[in-house]
Amino acid sequence: MTKLHQTTSITFHGKTLAPGLGQGRVFLYRDDLTRFDEFYEIEEAAVEMERHRFSKAIKDVTADLRLLIAQVKKQMDANLAAIFEAHIVMLQDTELIAEVQREIQQQLVSAGSAVKVVFRRWERRFRAMEKEWARQKGDDMRDLMRRLLSSMSGTRGHALEGLPDGWVLVANRLLPSDTVFLGHRKASAAVVEVGGAASHAALFAREIGLPCLAGIPKLLDKVPKGALALVDADSAEVIINPSNAEKTAFRSKCKRLQLDRQRAQTQAHEPAITRDGVAIKVLANVGCEEDAREAVANGAEGVGLYRIERVYLGREKPPDTGELLAEMRQTLAPLKGLPVCVRLLDIGADKPLPFLKTYREVNPALGRRGIRFLKAWPNLLQTQLEALLQLAAEFELHILVPMVTLPDDLKVVRNKLTDIAAQHPNSTVPKLGAMIETPAAALAAAKIARYADFFSFGTNDLTQYSFAADRENAAVDGYFDDTHAAIFRLMRIVHEDVPQLPLCICGELASRPRHIERILQCGITSISVVSPAIATVKQAVRQANSRAH
Repeated sequence: MTKLHQTTSITFHGKTLAPGLGQGRVFLYRDDLTRFDEFYEIEEAAVEMERHRFSKAIKDVTADLRLLIAQVKKQMDANLAAIFEAHIVMLQDTELIAEVQREIQQQLVSAGSAVKVVFRRWERRFRAMEKEWARQKGDDMRDLMRRLLSSMSGTRGHALEGLPDGWVLVANRLLPSDTVFLGHRKASAAVVEVGGAASHAALFAREIGLPCLAGIPKLLDKVPKGALALVDADSAEVIINPSNAEKTAFRSKCKRLQLDRQRAQTQAHEPAITRDGVAIKVLANVGCEEDAREAVANGAEGVGLYRIERVYLGREKPPDTGELLAEMRQTLAPLKGLPVCVRLLDIGADKPLPFLKTYREVNPALGRRGIRFLKAWPNLLQTQLEALLQLAAEFELHILVPMVTLPDDLKVVRNKLTDIAAQHPNSTVPKLGAMIETPAAALAAAKIARYADFFSFGTNDLTQYSFAADRENAAVDGYFDDTHAAIFRLMRIVHEDVPQLPLCICGELASRPRHIERILQCGITSISVVSPAIATVKQAVRQANSRAH
């Protein structure tokens, strides 16, 4: 593949992982494993020593990951911390460990050589799988392999240490540890050859507001290092070696967006009232205490979605009522006095818990997750409801039930919550809501509403199940369209069937200003988004009409 000449202008089109604009010189990043522990054979007498090197590396990397988790929780994002908690679980996989030990003993190779062979084998298996979440495990295996090799070889440093501030990162893909390292560098934008909307790169980029594009094959071979790049993630394009006219147009767009953001930010703590006089609550999605503090700072009027999965991931046993209560209390402390909505544990299927032995499902997307999972493990549901009932004495609390499909899904939770409350006569019973994430739930809204105080649309899953398109499968990206008229029609049907019920939306669709008016005209009265989007969403509400004219 011939690289562009340093002055040749060309535009590449990809797909948006995180919106925004960024410009700078190109920094090419290649994940190079050749600098670690080269392949070599050993004598039989050295087998035990090499096996010990491998075991020590696992302990050292595990310790490093625990420190990293604490750092990420404090400085960055709880979702990224959960990724590294999952890495610890993977490192403890007995089958993986045994395979590396066998490779050392049977093939008489060094620990580093065995790690390369076995981890690459597992990486290939994951990448060959159909599901995008499974293919991401390939990234995890490569990341762990790099950490283990680095530990055994004594190599320190990261290739991204050379990334200058304000440059545009161009890479094949970004592994989890890359994204954390990138958090300490001020890249203006990132463009990756491979990455889906649910990839680690996308998650990280959206959380920190880094403009990011993906889906441009062989870009590393086409773009020269140091070339000027204009990244317009809003329009899903990057211009390499732009003309003067293109630079001028880009600067003008940047200036307009900056003025819009500044205007929105000055009014971030003011109410969001539509042009026709309807007050809309703009809430925050949170997962940790840092998220909660950021939500308050950005003008959130409460929490529309508190994800508690982080409390459960990476543990050898589930938290008891006291531990869960303490974690939730600490996370929500900055939001005292504001309404908060806690979603019950949304896990299962493709997101197993390490302390529960569950069977592998052939089609996890259509399997036991959310309330289906909790109905199968009632002790987990009991612990959560007990903790939430106690939390309701301190907060204006709402409980959200994930993956509700049939009325009985919500009835089970309502009955159990009532039973627990009966044991505490002076307790305050929280309002109970259902996530509307499937067409069946939307069409059965009137019956589900018998047990509900409110509904919340999870448009990511609603889109996935409406179009039979896995939201994590890049091969069917063309079918996954959360702005399709069918999604808005489903929301309108729910509003028409239960006009008295408060409706919220917490999917990614809610954070896109240009769709806010259509959302409000479906009867939505509250919107929950990531903290950086609060100000712009409020501004979009002020410019919208809640009723079609």
